[in-house]
Amino acid sequence: MVNDVTVYGFDDEPALGAHLVTQRRGYAHHGIYVGDGKIVHYAGYAGSAHRGPVAEVTLEQFAAGHAIAVLPHPLPKFAGAEAVRRARSRLGENSYRLLTNNCEHFCAWCLFGESRSEQVHACLTHPRAALRALVCLASAFVSQGFRGKGGQIAARAA
Repeated sequence: MVNDVTVYGFDDEPALGAHLVTQRRGYAHHGIYVGDGKIVHYAGYAGSAHRGPVAEVTLEQFAAGHAIAVLPHPLPKFAGAEAVRRARSRLGENSYRLLTNNCEHFCAWCLFGESRSEQVHACLTHPRAALRALVCLASAFVSQGFRGKGGQIAARAA
């Protein structure tokens, strides 16, 4: 437990540069642990109808009420303080793209120096998985009440 958030895979605190994941409705959200109960992640659409930048937030903010797990990588190219440095080097970047530059792409870049997303790959190679993910995301988007002026659902394009 770190600041009242359960992080599965660690009794005390994740290692610096650990790849953390929290399951959301229809997708997994990814971030890099930077120490002191903080995580750097590509906010994307994780908490808003408008895409967000790479940001450093508390574990509680990242979790948004969901459990957090550590995604193990036995041989990352960059680990520990170097993975943290890489994550923080992109703070403020606001070029989120669901299929080419999302939170998982960001974490892969921090740890391996290459941008990739297993979720995107799975959706592109398995159309049924993509359809299920799309339905879950649309449902979550509507159920969370992302509304703009006048009660209308925000439809601003990314």
